[in-house]
Order: sequence, then C-alpha cells, then structure tokens
Amino acid sequence: MKKFKPFLFLVFIFLSGAANAQNDPGENRTLIRVLSYNILHGATTNNDNDLDVVARAIENADPDIAALQEMDYRTNRANHLDVSAEIAKRTEMVSIFAKAVDWDGGEYGQALLSKYTFLKTGKIELPTHKGNEQRIAIKSLMILPAGDTIRFVGIHLDHQKDGAERIEQAEELNRRFLNDTIPTILAGDLNDIPGSDTIKILEAHWGSSYDPKDPQPTFPSHAPRKKIDYIMFYPKNRWKVVEKEVLCDKVASDHCAVLVVLELLPKQK
Repeated sequence: MKKFKPFLFLVFIFLSGAANAQNDPGENRTLIRVLSYNILHGATTNNDNDLDVVARAIENADPDIAALQEMDYRTNRANHLDVSAEIAKRTEMVSIFAKAVDWDGGEYGQALLSKYTFLKTGKIELPTHKGNEQRIAIKSLMILPAGDTIRFVGIHLDHQKDGAERIEQAEELNRRFLNDTIPTILAGDLNDIPGSDTIKILEAHWGSSYDPKDPQPTFPSHAPRKKIDYIMFYPKNRWKVVEKEVLCDKVASDHCAVLVVLELLPKQK
C-alpha cells in the first residue's frame, strides 16, 4: 500500500486545484473591451476610402464598445455612404451616429459601436467659439450581459492651439456627467496632451487608463509623437484597468487606436 500514497497525494492536489479554480471569484468579473479611434472619416492614409481596412483594424482589436471620431454620413467624399453603418456591418456590431456639422453634401460627426443593445442615445453640443467647428459628445446608456447599466460617451474636442475652447468643453463634460453615479466611460480624441489644463480638469474627477509616467503616444500613426487619444472612467472606484494597448495601423488612420480592458467593480455599500 505504501507505494500508492504518492499517487493518492497527487490526485488530492489536482482535485483541490480544480475546486479552487471553479470557486475563483474572477470567473464572475465584468470585463469590457473599450476602443477609441479617430478614423480620418474613413479615408485611410492612402486616401482610398477603403472601409474594409478601417473595419479590419477595429475587428482585430475585438472591442465590445468603440467610440469613433471623424465620422462621415453620406458626404460626397465618402461616396454618399453611411460610414458608421458600413463599419458596423463589417464588424458585426450595432452603431449610432451623431451629427456635429453639415459637411460636403452630408453630415460629419461621431459614432459609437457596440456588441450590446443601446438602451438610450443622444448628443450634447459642447461650447464652441464663434467661427470654429461645432464640437459634440455622443452619449448612450447600455445594459451589459451581466445586467449592469453603464453610460458610454464619445468625444472629439477642439484642436485650436490656445486650448481655451478645450478647457470650456472639458468643464462642460464634467457638469453633464458628474451629477450621478452611473458607471461611465469617456473615450475620444481630446486634442491635448497629458499634463495640459484640459486633461487636468478631467482627471480631477475621471480615472485615466494610461500610465502617466509613460503615456504612449497616439498621433500620428506612422510615427507617434504625442498622446491625444484617451479612455477615462467615472466614478474612479467603480472601474479597474486590466489591460491597455495602443494599436497603430499606418494605413487605416492617421491616429493610433487606444484599446483598454476595464473591469466594472461591484457597487460599494
């Protein structure tokens, strides 16, 4: 009988490990793959309007939800296509579009993509100085498969050098979305770098997904030099950054995409 004891001991260890894996609380984690991508209105850097290339870059990232900036809707330069619908079809996701301005025979704005159903959608016109391009936030409420309701907001802030308009827009975002405790993800092209006044105003309340000691640049895609694309979250204690990555496709867009895996944490009692 003595010669069987080592075998029985190994069997016990194996079964104990299997039991621990089954009881691992990590199995019930709510993880969301979030993408932010300025898509250069679908033109690609080859200026060929190859939406297959753009869709493939998004599909390779495999996001659950995505915020897309510089989106054309039936413009002449987009061959009168609904670009967000075309990308949604190619990636097997659902989409919504929000107009910022009339442009080139159609409309120009932002879109959200999702693997989940949108519960409620809308847009907010952000403060814009006279003569400048109107900026908006596109917003949505959605219910995750686990039953949690979250808010997802896409943004594309002003690009002027002085930054005054971006500051006003950041302050407006805080006014609009910090008045409740709905777990919220903010994603987009903020046209400003870490440490700027714009980013400081947001980060006073929103959590950031990048490493402030090593912020990976996101623009331009062929040789990234500065970080201007972000994914943020609120309240800070409801979210945890699990993974983060900057994805640079030199053809799909002049921006790199930002991919972050966020964990939605249980509400504290």
